[in-house]
Amino acid sequence: MATYSKLPSGTWRVQVRRKGRYISETFLKRDDARRWATEAEGRIDRGETPTPSRAARRRTFGELVDLHIEDMKSVGKAPKRSKAATLRMLKARLGGKKIAQLDRQLFIDFGRERATEGAGPMTLSIDIGAIKLILSHAAAVHGLTVSVEAIDLARLALKRLGLIGKGVERDRRPTDDELKRLISHFDNAPRQTIPMGAVIRFAIATAMRREEIFKVVWNDYADRTKMLTIRDRKDPREKAGNDQRIPLLSVSGFDPIALIESQRPSRTNADLRIFPFNHQLSSLVTVKSLGRAFVAPWRRG
Repeated sequence: MATYSKLPSGTWRVQVRRKGRYISETFLKRDDARRWATEAEGRIDRGETPTPSRAARRRTFGELVDLHIEDMKSVGKAPKRSKAATLRMLKARLGGKKIAQLDRQLFIDFGRERATEGAGPMTLSIDIGAIKLILSHAAAVHGLTVSVEAIDLARLALKRLGLIGKGVERDRRPTDDELKRLISHFDNAPRQTIPMGAVIRFAIATAMRREEIFKVVWNDYADRTKMLTIRDRKDPREKAGNDQRIPLLSVSGFDPIALIESQRPSRTNADLRIFPFNHQLSSLVTVKSLGRAFVAPWRRG
């Protein structure tokens, strides 16, 4: 049986005593307290553990996304760039949906819409996987009543429709002429703040990702041995602590050591990175961002 009492602060405390179990929570509104108490009694009757109010108050998919992010941050595993972007997209597209609305058909319709907009099989697979992660986290960690089966069935349907699958393997590299024209464009851009030509040459010479290039610091560079340490290199299992040392070779036609040394005149004590710029696309014109520098010319065109 649930009992309610209004505290001097104006909040409501609800106490549930049922089948030898006792649990209490505090809410701003009595209606929220009543809904939680009803759910808690039902879970006790089914032999389950009542859901803490912090999670029980979550009513929409967007709130489940927030709950997942909060929990990951609390254990030092905040979503990185790619995952964070996926979560933002999912919250924008599905955030307003009530938990009760998260059924198989909703997810199938979502997948069809994404495919119509140009999302490929691998991209859509990542989206569906992220949705399942959010739902399974809410169910496993917080005991919320959400249907993980719905997203599994939707994945199966989308796979049979040919909308989910493996990524298309790239079988084309830019030609020497294309690279020459691309680098020439940036080398001849008088207002270009970032040395984009050097960054492109360095990426080709080292096969490093842009995030890796813009994170590497001078202490990672060993000029005597001609080696470079790449911190937290991307890995499908775990990139944290996945450091790799690579030789700086001139087999691509570009000299990575010369490119690094060309950055010494711009070296400052305030920023110890070899390429002290932002790798992400920014909406601020004043931010030194490789993403903006690379996208801007094509937007103008």
